Amino acid sequence: MSKTFYLTTAIDYVNGHPHLGHAYEKVITDAICRVQQSFGRDTFFLTGLDEHGQKVQKAAVEQGKQPQAYCDELAESWQRFADVLGLCNQDFVRTTQERHQNVVRSILNKLHLEDHFYKANYEGYYSAKQETFLTEKDRQEDGNFPEIYGEVVRLSEDNYYFKLGRHQQWLIDFIESNPDFVTPSNRRNEVLGFLKNNTLEDLCISRPKSRLNWGIPLPFDDDYVTYVWFDALTNYITVPASLGDPALPGIGSESQESMSLWPADMHVIGKDILKFHAVYWPIMLKAAGLPLPKQICVHGWWQKDGQKMSKTTGNVVDPMAVIESWGLDAFRYYLLRELDIGPDGNWTDEGFQVRYAADLANGIGNLVNRSLSMLNRYRDGKIPPRCCELESEVHAVSQEVIELAANHKLQSALKRIWDLIARINRYIDQTAPFKLAKDPEQAERLGEILYTLAESCRIIAVLLHPFLLHTFSRIYGQLALNDRPDRFSNALWGELNPGHTIDKPEALFPRRDLPAQA
Repeated sequence: MSKTFYLTTAIDYVNGHPHLGHAYEKVITDAICRVQQSFGRDTFFLTGLDEHGQKVQKAAVEQGKQPQAYCDELAESWQRFADVLGLCNQDFVRTTQERHQNVVRSILNKLHLEDHFYKANYEGYYSAKQETFLTEKDRQEDGNFPEIYGEVVRLSEDNYYFKLGRHQQWLIDFIESNPDFVTPSNRRNEVLGFLKNNTLEDLCISRPKSRLNWGIPLPFDDDYVTYVWFDALTNYITVPASLGDPALPGIGSESQESMSLWPADMHVIGKDILKFHAVYWPIMLKAAGLPLPKQICVHGWWQKDGQKMSKTTGNVVDPMAVIESWGLDAFRYYLLRELDIGPDGNWTDEGFQVRYAADLANGIGNLVNRSLSMLNRYRDGKIPPRCCELESEVHAVSQEVIELAANHKLQSALKRIWDLIARINRYIDQTAPFKLAKDPEQAERLGEILYTLAESCRIIAVLLHPFLLHTFSRIYGQLALNDRPDRFSNALWGELNPGHTIDKPEALFPRRDLPAQA
């Protein structure tokens, strides 16, 4: 059984509605997945929701709803969000699903039987907002806890603990010997710095039902529910286990299906949850005797006009509103082109509008429109004899784009595609086919240029497939080509057949003077 390329987003905490950060993580994961598909690989893309924990219980109570009903309502909006983003995910996991709870109970039982847990009293500080225990080291210099923790209370209670600390040196050695396990490198260094400069404390993996009852009960002590992060991280093996993955024997429910997904090829996460994924998760898997994911890819955050986004100040970007106003491809292009995976980014409405006008309307839109318009005007839409004038140049850029995409350099790949678009637009200006058309003796030369333009547009469409979901197919549609350009192997010069008749061009990105609706 061949291994399927398996990649995941983090599952989103269902105590609100989607925002720009959620959209960004899903779009870059979707693009990486489609890149793999462009190489002909089978893929499995998982996203979903984290539905347990104190914040969900509190929000449900405040709205006078049962937690499950509250989650069900929000889950519908999150799944619509995934649909609007055009994601190619094969599954959508929810931590309230029975299949997930079966896997969590299975892992908990295994670790409990193998003496990885112990029960002890805790007395100290607790952040309900982050659902985590705090120590004096978490205080700021002024003695207060950072705002991110919200209200911090002091409590004393018995809980179960996972013997995390015993694996500290193993994890340091593993990360140092596997430099691509956490990427980019500054995030890897951040994890190593944490591990080398702190004593890794054991992890509390339970909450008393007397304080929190919205969670998965511990299978070995019904007075407790599972800590939300131990529950949430396990989602990544829930679906493979439920599909009978041979790497996860005896975990979860039995399945008639069989699919080889685990280990995950990539977890795509935000920088704020790095410790959970690069410290807790690999230790959980090692203790359970399971393979580790191959890579944890960490992205940055978006600001709005140089400031942290906040509903209170109103400086937020509503992805649904932007997509409705400007189209999905314009939204995806701005996210992927404006921000590389790793650093933080800054959304500005002016920047969005400039990208739309310069890169989309006047770039790819203008190139395709005037190339195909001239082919219709001067050759009745029929493809002229093949010409290889720019073959080597286009091929070189195509190979570079493909290599960048294969290494998840999405922003750089798009830059090179737009370099090629600019080059072909200059080619039109340099060869001036609209002037040659006036001279019958230049008919052969005009045909060479028109073929070059049409074939360049087709290859650009192939390269755009993982990034812009409608643009690549619309270009193929205007070229009257029935096959889907969803393989990089189609980016070979000369596939347009002489004599083939194209359709009439339509504007890919109509020019607009309105400010971005965000």
